[in-house]
Amino acid sequence: MQRVINKLGATLSASLALMLGVCATVAVFVATSRLEDDAVNLDFERRAALRTFTIQRGLEEAVQVLSVINHFYRTVGDPTREQFREFTTPLLERYPYVRAFGFQRFVAGQDRAVFEALRQGQVPGFGITVLLDDKLVPAPERSYYLAVDYIEPVRGNEAALGLDQSGNPSVMQALNSALQSGRPASSLPLRLAQSPADQRGLLLMQPVYRGGQADAGGAGRRSAMIGATTAVLQVTELVDKILSGAGLLEDREIGLRVHVGPQADDSTLVFQRASEQVRGHAWGDLMGLASLFRQPSRSSTQFDVAGQTWHMEVSVPPHSVFADHYGSLLILIAGLLSSVLSAAYLRSISMRSRRVQRLVEEKTAELRHTNALLSDDILARRQAESALLLRHQAIEASANATIILSAQEPLYAIEYVNPAFGRITGYSASEAVGKSIRFLEGRDSDPDGFETVWMAMRDKREYNVVLRNYHKDGSELWNDFYIAPVKDERGEVTHFVAALYDITSMKRYEAELEFQASRDTLTGLINRHMLRHHLEQAIGNAERQKQALWVVFVDLDRFKFVNDTLGHKAGDTLLRTVSGRLRAAVREADSVARLGGDEFIMILPEQDELTLDTRSLQRIMDAVAAPITLGGHTLFMTCSIGVACYPADGTDGETLIKHADIAMYRGKQTGRNNFQFYTPAMNEQALERLRIEGDLRSALENNEFVLHYQPKVDLASGRVVGSEALIRWQHPLLGMVSPARFIGLAEETGLILPIGAWVLRTACAQCRQWQLDGHDGIGVSVNLSVGQFLQKDLVSSIGDVLDDTGLPPASLELELTESLMMTDVEHAIGILNGLKELGVRLSIDDFGTGYSSLAYLKRFPIDVLKIDKSFVRDITSDADDAAITASIISLARHLKLKVIAEGVETDEQLDYLRHYGCDEIQGYLFSPPVAADRFEQILRQERISI
Repeated sequence: MQRVINKLGATLSASLALMLGVCATVAVFVATSRLEDDAVNLDFERRAALRTFTIQRGLEEAVQVLSVINHFYRTVGDPTREQFREFTTPLLERYPYVRAFGFQRFVAGQDRAVFEALRQGQVPGFGITVLLDDKLVPAPERSYYLAVDYIEPVRGNEAALGLDQSGNPSVMQALNSALQSGRPASSLPLRLAQSPADQRGLLLMQPVYRGGQADAGGAGRRSAMIGATTAVLQVTELVDKILSGAGLLEDREIGLRVHVGPQADDSTLVFQRASEQVRGHAWGDLMGLASLFRQPSRSSTQFDVAGQTWHMEVSVPPHSVFADHYGSLLILIAGLLSSVLSAAYLRSISMRSRRVQRLVEEKTAELRHTNALLSDDILARRQAESALLLRHQAIEASANATIILSAQEPLYAIEYVNPAFGRITGYSASEAVGKSIRFLEGRDSDPDGFETVWMAMRDKREYNVVLRNYHKDGSELWNDFYIAPVKDERGEVTHFVAALYDITSMKRYEAELEFQASRDTLTGLINRHMLRHHLEQAIGNAERQKQALWVVFVDLDRFKFVNDTLGHKAGDTLLRTVSGRLRAAVREADSVARLGGDEFIMILPEQDELTLDTRSLQRIMDAVAAPITLGGHTLFMTCSIGVACYPADGTDGETLIKHADIAMYRGKQTGRNNFQFYTPAMNEQALERLRIEGDLRSALENNEFVLHYQPKVDLASGRVVGSEALIRWQHPLLGMVSPARFIGLAEETGLILPIGAWVLRTACAQCRQWQLDGHDGIGVSVNLSVGQFLQKDLVSSIGDVLDDTGLPPASLELELTESLMMTDVEHAIGILNGLKELGVRLSIDDFGTGYSSLAYLKRFPIDVLKIDKSFVRDITSDADDAAITASIISLARHLKLKVIAEGVETDEQLDYLRHYGCDEIQGYLFSPPVAADRFEQILRQERISI
């Protein structure tokens, strides 16, 4: 009976074990399969997102490059075909998925014949065509055409030249969208003339405007639009090349469908690539296991590019269950098998347990005595094993790398590294074990640091050193390396243990702090602090080599004008551009520093047989003078340069910089855009300048300024018809100071604004007084400085002066220099138009000495041209000056402007000017500038004998 009971108990135990094993196996199988499902789905989503992102980025790059071509068109105006080809060729090489770049021009119907005839001179057989039934035919008569004028490359796109797109609703809708938004817009898929009939393409379009009117309102932009720049995209080829360039076409398992348009249907399908089954089905799939798993099949996304919606459908075929769920199926099979075997084994054990029980009872008494003896020893051993395990776990979990090396020379091979070593260096334990620690060395690592480590290991002692190594990916790795010997029970060193602390971030932070401490944050050039160090080194080298050294002080001319008109952001961009040009204009051994603002210092040492000459300075000036485009404005900057030489002009850095600064100011005084070498006389001039600057600040408050007036005489009547107001400074100690000595200084210090306002108000008040005294026709002209011209309230402030003094606006003439207006033409035209609305007269002073363009001259609302006295002085002896003067008079007559010659001093000059029809003259032949009371006496004369 007992035997039967034991047998039943064993069977129940085995059955229970089998059930528990099956349940556990199924639970683990389900959890694992879900994880595998998630991994498969995540991989599919990643692959789909990668293709979507790649295609979207490629399209956005095509839009960006179209904007570059559009900007080129706005900058150049109307380029030649050769210019268009040269500009687009590198872009086509860089973006191979763009079929072509082109320009479509609006052509009026009545201009069609002329347009075709002109283009046939460059492209034989050129004509405006349309695509009809997949054939190119001459375009029918229309009120206007949108014809392809330029296209690159021409080869392969010949059919598109002359193609009229005005009748294509999709193209015109895209152009209208680009016109309204101001950004490139895309057409819907359409038939391309240069492609097979079964292939469609897209046109990216961006309008081009006449005369830079892109910032006008919608109606203004539409009337100013002359055409559009285009990027031609053959969609199938586009998607294929974008994916091929990213290496994504090699994955044949991924299927792709691309639609362009509001809906994703067959009419908008532009690209299709079917997926391929790359892994066969297994026996398990046929058994119905595939239904237990979630498998990705399709992913749909959409994005907008240039106003069109792109739909992306990515798909994969069903996978083999064994291919993606190998682990979970293996767990299921192994678990079921283990459960059966465990149940059988448990039943066998249960049957034997009764027999063993009796044997155990017999041995128990015997073992009790033995266990009592061994218990103490086992406890001690377990404690030691626990402590050893704790130390091992601590090393494994450490954030710093731990390395155990053999003490055997010469390799000192690595025997163990913890996981932190892999995280820090990138090398796994298998890659490091057996190698020397020196495998972390790079070609420019610090060899001395490793040698000291080797010496410490040979001496079997502790050592600590900072090493520069390299990560597995090639990046720099700074570490604090500590090594110590490990001895055995006999005291012999058998190993070394090393700790490696990653201090790369700290080193980078130190380098960044050092860079910020020594570099100008805006330009990246060395700053004022580091300049002293460089200059001391250069002086020391020059002294040892007995060679010369130049300290060059560079200051930009009229930089304040850029800041005031275009803003400080544009000024910062200008400074960064000029900094790069200065660095490129000198040798590698030369130093370039920014002192602050628009001031730069350059250290040019003489090297071996390479002597210094003025060509180096001219190269610097030429680099600064190259055109710079900022915010759609093209600027032509110049600079003034001062040079001090070691040891002639100073033997220390501070003196050399000071003298170079003085020389630079001398360059400013002599007209800017030149270079000057320091001379001792300049120092005296600088001291005088300081004295004058101090007195100038109080001159206005002390009423030390006076106005003199030089008569303007009408050649036809001989009467004085006006005057030019000229400021004089009655200095209490220096006497009458010429404007040449203080006007430039006033401009630099900003005092020109209150002084200019005083001159304007005083001259207007005096002229009005002369009119009240009976001289009705008299007027006065006043020179405007750059600082005044840039004031935002210039027009309103002049209007206030006219209202306060009662002077009729037509009696005031404002004189401006050519260079002042040509610095920013559009800004100048806006100010001049505002002044003309007041009713004042405008004149260009010193005409012919600047760089006026006749195209701009006719846009300036001016009334008078003043011929500079430098031309008048030699008109009777210099044929060139005589011809220039006659040309200016003729130009003014044809533009219906008055012309005044200044600086007339001889009768011969007068006769020449009268002969060529000059309107008015002024100069010492009639009267120098005189005080107001003396000028009134001149007015009382009936006429001047001329």
